[in-house]
Amino acid sequence: MDIKIKDQPFYIQSTVVLFGLILLVYVLNILAEILVPLAFAAFLSILLNPLCNRLQKMRVPRFLAILIAMFIMIATVLLVFYFLSTQIVQFGEAMPMLQKKFESITADVEIWVKDNFGVAVAKQEQMIKNALNNSQAMVGRTLNSVLGILSVVFLLPVYIFLMLYYKKLILNFLYEVFAEENSKKVSEVLSETKTAIQSYIVGLLIEMIIVAAMNSVALILLGVKYGVLIGCIGAILNLIPYLGGIIAIALPVLMATVTKDGYSTQLGVIIAYIVIQFIDNNILVPRIVSSKVQINALMSIIVVLLGNQLWGVSGMFLSIPFVAVLKIIFDRIEPLRPWGKLLGDNIPTQHMTEIWRNRRRRKAAMPAKADG
Repeated sequence: MDIKIKDQPFYIQSTVVLFGLILLVYVLNILAEILVPLAFAAFLSILLNPLCNRLQKMRVPRFLAILIAMFIMIATVLLVFYFLSTQIVQFGEAMPMLQKKFESITADVEIWVKDNFGVAVAKQEQMIKNALNNSQAMVGRTLNSVLGILSVVFLLPVYIFLMLYYKKLILNFLYEVFAEENSKKVSEVLSETKTAIQSYIVGLLIEMIIVAAMNSVALILLGVKYGVLIGCIGAILNLIPYLGGIIAIALPVLMATVTKDGYSTQLGVIIAYIVIQFIDNNILVPRIVSSKVQINALMSIIVVLLGNQLWGVSGMFLSIPFVAVLKIIFDRIEPLRPWGKLLGDNIPTQHMTEIWRNRRRRKAAMPAKADG
């Protein structure tokens, strides 16, 4: 006897979906070391694809076109790292002085806490020690994320080259795996996915450059040491939606606290970063980063946190483009369209109950008009 899931009661359907999600998350977690580099490679391959196509139109062989595109990408990344490394070297030379100043500030804080709250210095140190011991798991997770990123860096060039080289094979597979009557939907999903990812990544890069410039100028004007380095790090952290911008404020505030007296510089940093975040969220993101697919703020924060829990730092970067692809697919499948609307940022002007009530009123009024 043929039993269909959709004909079963809701609690059975929801249980099946829940077990499916648990199995999917388990597989994604177990295979993270394999899937994370593949995910990054897929997004970067889509980004480099237009350049490869343009080189091939200039009668450059596909093999060579892919190598040229990858060389341009790697050279750009190396230039950025070289620029940051020169700043990091200067920062490293001043570390002993900064450490001594930080210890002095810490001692002053301990005395202030003792005088105002009656907590002994020894007890404060014990509390800090316990907190550090409790954070070992978090530190270990961070190190694992860093090691994971390093493995991604070494595997990325190989994966990107092979994905670009076998592009037609992969596309033909995606068309053939679905029925022929669905080929139009498959084509639309692939086209919109390519456009969304390309516009998202290019927009993020442009946004990062502008935010880095604004951060650096603000910190230099406020007299914060190593303003260029901290401004660039803040721009990189800003790539993590919503949460990164908040974390980035702590770095210049801490630097100003260690290197300057008083609190006017810290206040200036906070005000400057709030203004920069306002410009970023209300001008740069809507006009530069925005693509055909928009994810609302609530879902963005949730998926970023879920991505961090699943794949660490890599998951935080991959979460938004991954959900953007899911939304494109959801919008093309009738039963999944409500989920696509939930992810989107189009706020309905009417409650669904009002829409249903208006429909019932129109249906009830139709016979009356006919009798008239």
